[in-house]
Amino acid sequence: MAAKTKKRKFSWTRDDTELTLLCLPTTVWYALFCFLPMFGIIIAFKHYTVTAPDRSFFYNLLVSPNAGFDNFTFIFQNGGMWDVVKLTLFYNIIFQILGILVPVTLALLMSQLYSKRYGKICQTCMFFPHFMSWVVVTYFVYAFLSTDNGLVNSILENLGQETKNWYVEKSFWPVFLIFLNTWKGMGYGMVVYLASITGIDATMYEAALIDGATKWQQTRYITLPHLKSIVIMMFILNIGGLVRSDFGLFYQVPRASGSLTPVTNTIDVYIYNALKTQFSPDMASAASFLQSIIGCCLILLSNWIISKIDADSAII
Repeated sequence: MAAKTKKRKFSWTRDDTELTLLCLPTTVWYALFCFLPMFGIIIAFKHYTVTAPDRSFFYNLLVSPNAGFDNFTFIFQNGGMWDVVKLTLFYNIIFQILGILVPVTLALLMSQLYSKRYGKICQTCMFFPHFMSWVVVTYFVYAFLSTDNGLVNSILENLGQETKNWYVEKSFWPVFLIFLNTWKGMGYGMVVYLASITGIDATMYEAALIDGATKWQQTRYITLPHLKSIVIMMFILNIGGLVRSDFGLFYQVPRASGSLTPVTNTIDVYIYNALKTQFSPDMASAASFLQSIIGCCLILLSNWIISKIDADSAII
């Protein structure tokens, strides 16, 4: 008779304690700032009204009449909302393409540098904009594009050209915004891809070099195939933000110029303006909730499609 399999006894080790303490700050942060505020989702299904000014926000929220899906219906019936969605998708599709091409290209170039010291200097210079807030970037942009003392207008004036009011000329701003987003994010992506390139076995390059492979052939047949998994993973994670936009980029950098609304009025700016001008937190909450649902569906859909094409590259 076969011996009965003994149940494994649960034991708490020192490693478990250390790992728990290590992840505790992140767990607390997510609980306080990500999960606890999800209670406010119910405002998307309410006609929020301040019926008792002397009572708390939560009391007014709970006693506000139920709206069902009326707030969501209003969003889809609003003709201007479709223009906002199309503008957001336009920017994010370009951001997705450049967010892969530019960092991967820079990582490939950086991996070919022989001077490690020069490479670290270049990495630091490219990574530094990632830590700058859009408020700081706004002042830099204003120093260049200011109507009175801006650097660009000063150069144009010295060349005998006509100066421009850049915060009114909406035709230039899509290029400005795409450039700024790429400039600010390329350093972070480059470091991620460069770390993957560094982890590739050096003997593969040595064997290719012995066989007479050129740098381009080494990149094509060794480096790029090894980068495929990390590129797909970054693509899946970033595609969830396809219907979101960086509020700082589209609102603060153009300095909330009303003349630039046709090229800066993305979904997040629309939500902010709805709160500021119309005080409709229920509509704004419905739009934000819809963003999250669509983003989650996009991540799951893209991961499912990739799992059918290459199961090893999927992240779930």
